[in-house]
Amino acid sequence: MKLVIGIVRPEKANEVLEALYRAEVRGVSMSRVQGHGGELERVETYRGTTVQMGLSEKVRFEVAVSDGFVEATVEALREGGQTGEVGDGKIFVVPLEQAVRIRTGESAEAAVTPVAHR
Repeated sequence: MKLVIGIVRPEKANEVLEALYRAEVRGVSMSRVQGHGGELERVETYRGTTVQMGLSEKVRFEVAVSDGFVEATVEALREGGQTGEVGDGKIFVVPLEQAVRIRTGESAEAAVTPVAHR
């Protein structure tokens, strides 16, 4: 099992969700985050004062999947989130030691969605 984490531009969130759906990847969590990567810092005016903004708004997707769905999940995140510009985001794949479905008590691969192997 793996936890796939994708951090993308907020305007790409719906496209990422659609790509995950097309890839038959379910069980997605998403949250709004702020971060800084390779994109240039921007300057904004706030109440007449120029402020340098170091953090950008992003959307973080977290998807726990069986090993057979890792590549499909990564590709869906990449496909849906890509603009070709600096600041598109990152995808991280980390080992998932344990998962437990609260409703049924199922654990390991039975607790993550999806479980089919591709």
